Amino acid sequence: MIEHVNQLGSQTPRTGPPPTGAAVSVWSWNTMADVVGGYPVQEAGTVLDADERARAERMVQPADRHRYLASHLGLRVLLGSCLGPAPQDVRLIREDCPCCGGPHGRPAVADTALHFSLSHSGDMAYLALAAQPVGVDIEAIPSPQAVADVIDALHPAETAELNALVIEERQIALARLWARKEAVLKATGTGLAQGLTHPYVSTHPTPAHPPGWTLTDLPAPRGYRAALATTNT
Repeated sequence: MIEHVNQLGSQTPRTGPPPTGAAVSVWSWNTMADVVGGYPVQEAGTVLDADERARAERMVQPADRHRYLASHLGLRVLLGSCLGPAPQDVRLIREDCPCCGGPHGRPAVADTALHFSLSHSGDMAYLALAAQPVGVDIEAIPSPQAVADVIDALHPAETAELNALVIEERQIALARLWARKEAVLKATGTGLAQGLTHPYVSTHPTPAHPPGWTLTDLPAPRGYRAALATTNT
């Protein structure tokens, strides 16, 4: 069980070697910071690749662009510290999609067995590093309207659990559920392609464990919920 989340600040991190066996390393950082891991976010374009820069440029809101750049800058800094190359020399690829076989499955690092999962929501980013498939997700507590928009698209048992709560509790429970579900879907590589119904992960304080996966709720800042999915194999 992960009880500690490493904090990535403005200084160059010391990650140590890549995790082995069942070990998982989890990091978090503030995506509105001006400097991440020793690199100014304003200069992220010198570190990110062409695809990352293009995606950032398509973002209309400056704050959204800053959060994205800070998220991917932190990702590259941590991967580089763990694997050895400079952040700009880390080559990111996509695995084949398990649903259709297209080149849009889980993100990965070329020529390495290290697995990673990146998530960002609000002003926070989380990254999990592992020797086996892994998924991490952080979610800001949603608005009542966001709850209403998705509540009927979930697993029937999850919908019933949420409907049994008052609205304030329902918002917190949905953030907890959403982080768990996204963590599993990131770990499997399917994403939201098959909808939100499965897997069942529970809204209760203790997560359910989908077949083949272990779910762990992670420490998170006030106003957020986070979860980690690790393989049982």
